[in-house]
Amino acid sequence: MTQPSFLTGLSSVADKYDSILCDVWGVIHNGRHAFDDACKALVAFREQGGRVVLITNAPVPKAQVIRYFEPLGVPGDAFDDCVSSGDATRSELARRADSKVWRLGADEGWEHDRFLYEGLDIEFTEPDAADLLLCIGLRDHVNDEPEDYREELKIGVDRGIPMLCANPDQKVRIGGQLYWCAGALATVYEDLGGSVIYPGKPHDAIYDAARARLEAIGGNTDKSRTLAIGDSPATDLRGARLQGMDSFYTGTGLKEHGDDFETEITALLKEYGEMATYAMPALKW
Repeated sequence: MTQPSFLTGLSSVADKYDSILCDVWGVIHNGRHAFDDACKALVAFREQGGRVVLITNAPVPKAQVIRYFEPLGVPGDAFDDCVSSGDATRSELARRADSKVWRLGADEGWEHDRFLYEGLDIEFTEPDAADLLLCIGLRDHVNDEPEDYREELKIGVDRGIPMLCANPDQKVRIGGQLYWCAGALATVYEDLGGSVIYPGKPHDAIYDAARARLEAIGGNTDKSRTLAIGDSPATDLRGARLQGMDSFYTGTGLKEHGDDFETEITALLKEYGEMATYAMPALKW
């Protein structure tokens, strides 16, 4: 496995790329506040003519992702556009408009989750009558564990219902705490023998959407000139590898790193069987 180049700043390699696909949670903010240096790095990349599309596994559409940026301190000039797993999930739901949907949602409730299906005329039903399971997250992501749902999920597996996983992430860091995401329930579903549809990273649908956004804003979609930035080996780095793009690991998200960053990253990449072109403890210019 190739060792990543450990950089002192994005500026040292920025001229190799015309476009950046950048993760959101764990890279430019932690759900409580923005990472100022990371935001400044993206602003600087755009100032020299680059394009930045944010690409996130958040299970809500783009508008709901960016509505929190200003309160968190993420500047609008840090990015050109944004695409989410929620966007890709809506597209998949639209293609399955005749489906009867069993919804498994997060504890924010229907008012929060409704953006995924608002305007799509979805028919929701109970598990014993559904032909699609829409998994948005755990009902109580603070107190529940994914294994708590095993028996419930088995109902869908036994009936042969595919799961549409709105957020492939296993966990997300909010402030200093990690919380389970829909991807952890999808892992249980697959372990039970069920099939899962993943619109988000590291799968194709969200990258296809990101390239479409890049093209729409006049950005270069050439994979050799596109850099993927993220904090997750399982989604960001794996997605970049599968798409044939260079990747940049930043250590401000899922994993807390100590003083020996280079040794820790080498071990982390080996653990996941992934690679990174570049790595830094935190994104900065």
